[in-house]
Amino acid sequence: MKDAARELKDNVAVPFEQARAMPPSVYTSEEFLEQELSHIFSQDWFCVGRASALCNPGDYVTLELAKQPIIVLRDAEGQLKAMSNVCLHRMSTLLEGRGNTRSIVCPYHAWTYNLDGSLRGAPAMTLNVGFCKDSYQLPQVRCEEWLGWVFVTLNAEAPSAASQLSKVEDLIGDYGMETYTETFFETHVWDTNWKVLAENFMESYHLPVCHANTVGALSKLEEMVCPPGEAAFNFHTILKDDTLKIALAHPDNTRLKGERRRMTYLLAIYPSLLITLTPGYFWYLSLHPHGVGQVQISFGGGMSPEFVDDPDAQMHFAHLKSLLDDVNAEDKGCTEKVYRGLCSKAAKPGHLSHLERPNYDFAQYINSRIQNTH
Repeated sequence: MKDAARELKDNVAVPFEQARAMPPSVYTSEEFLEQELSHIFSQDWFCVGRASALCNPGDYVTLELAKQPIIVLRDAEGQLKAMSNVCLHRMSTLLEGRGNTRSIVCPYHAWTYNLDGSLRGAPAMTLNVGFCKDSYQLPQVRCEEWLGWVFVTLNAEAPSAASQLSKVEDLIGDYGMETYTETFFETHVWDTNWKVLAENFMESYHLPVCHANTVGALSKLEEMVCPPGEAAFNFHTILKDDTLKIALAHPDNTRLKGERRRMTYLLAIYPSLLITLTPGYFWYLSLHPHGVGQVQISFGGGMSPEFVDDPDAQMHFAHLKSLLDDVNAEDKGCTEKVYRGLCSKAAKPGHLSHLERPNYDFAQYINSRIQNTH
């Protein structure tokens, strides 16, 4: 079996002008995936979604992060909290999906926890002389809100998300991303490796071809700007014309000036939060591996406050959501084809275009995390 970590180390050792795509083993190796779970998803901040989706006491969402079941919720005092989603009795998982609850009730024996994770009650435990209700507390998980996003990490030593992403704020602070309202959220599983989908988002080189029937004709390669990335993220920008009005700054938006009123940022926050941010709307993907050949996708989006308050908001957004669904279908087809090709014995990485600079930076990030363990 090929050593994917060694192949990746050799792959990223050249300057960008000579760079190639990552080797197939990086996408198809089960051993490499285990290293990613241990040294990326167990260590870095992972995006759960938007804080506005957890606005009321008892609102919750569940996830598995590096095989660890987690609950993220708004507690009775209005604070965001994250904790283990495993009962402290016989270790059943507790909540599923998303929703609202007054308390956390185990579906196995009805042990019941408060929204802060403390044990409220446990039926038929009075005859066990060693049982003390007050000694039970669901283990807490680090949780932070940043510009409207909710992040969790299993790493007690990780620097704060805000400190790692301060340069993102420098780039897009005038967009007011924290004020955008999420209006849809979905989950999907696609038959491709998580990095294939992440890289697909990171470059717009594929837009004229993969998205020929949707946004391809609106995508001018010569107007795409792909600067070198930063330690915690990369980005590129596209200028939009007035074909899709909701992609531009609303007339009531006085924050953005000049060219920025039609500038779209495509932000890739490591490891796997992918944000398309326009002056009028945003959409995002948050990715987690589901085996080497599948990816779990959280897909959401919404509008800037000016468009939320616009009388034609729903008409604009209905058109946008229909477009995003069509774009997603195209991306699904393209990325699943890439994964099938990566599994071929004939697969060999080619040189990168100058429009794939973010992919090179992403490979450097992956390599840095994996090599730190070797």
